[in-house]
Amino acid sequence: MIETVKLGGRLKWYHINNPSEEDFEFLENTFHFHQLDLEDCRQSNQRPKIDTYDDYYFLILHFPNFDHQNRFVKPKEVKIFWGEDYIITVGKSHWVVRSVFEEAKEQEKRNEPFEIATSDALLYTILERLMTESVYLLRKVGLELELINRELFDSKPVRTIERLSVTRKNIIVLNTMLKPQLRVFNKFESGNIEGYADNMEEYWGNILDYYNKMWDMIEDFGELIEGLSTTFDSMQTNKTNEIMKILTLISSILLPLTFITGFYGMNVPLPFQHSENAVWEILGIMAVISVGMVFYFRKKDWM
Repeated sequence: MIETVKLGGRLKWYHINNPSEEDFEFLENTFHFHQLDLEDCRQSNQRPKIDTYDDYYFLILHFPNFDHQNRFVKPKEVKIFWGEDYIITVGKSHWVVRSVFEEAKEQEKRNEPFEIATSDALLYTILERLMTESVYLLRKVGLELELINRELFDSKPVRTIERLSVTRKNIIVLNTMLKPQLRVFNKFESGNIEGYADNMEEYWGNILDYYNKMWDMIEDFGELIEGLSTTFDSMQTNKTNEIMKILTLISSILLPLTFITGFYGMNVPLPFQHSENAVWEILGIMAVISVGMVFYFRKKDWM
């Protein structure tokens, strides 16, 4: 189903959430889009790109979004046909695109004047809102890293491991999502994408600033998660070593005591066997050995 909002005199925004074959035929017959672009719209998980033609541009961009459980980051495709007097968004786009479209519909119903008069300005508005939401999402990932940093010294390593794994996966997804698009947005500021309106360089530069900010945040998060993982692994290794150290010391203390009890368990003539206080004498010897070994270990700073 094709939904349309008219902005000003000529500008139109077509939003096609679940395109059917009839919708693709309408796009082909009305706007004469390239067959390869329409084929890209039929498929998902396409690489980010911008195709330039004589009378329109075709963009495929990816923006992050949390899943329904609000844990894992999922890439959402945004496919846009950009012409001189129209913008066409196709497919199950990011929820921000739908939100902006609904706002435009409500504004049209109220017969309110639009500040947006060109397709370039409309495209900038959509991208700017997507960038703002993406920065907000990245800050949530940064907050998760701060929580992990605080929980490193807690006594619940399983929960910390889970948080580390989820956050590392999200950072990897964000990195693989944003990296290929950097060259796409560089084309806007460099002038390779001329657009249809004048004096848009500063606006495209602002979009690139958003993107560079997100890229810097992802690089910082990547270094931070690796540092936290290394610190957590070192702490767990140190804790394991401390446990093994205590168990080894206990085994060392029990070793001579076990030898004595085994020795006196043999059915042969032994010292003190005819003494009435043999048990207490042997226990006293074992106590002296134990205390002596503990004193020796402390003197060596082994415990």
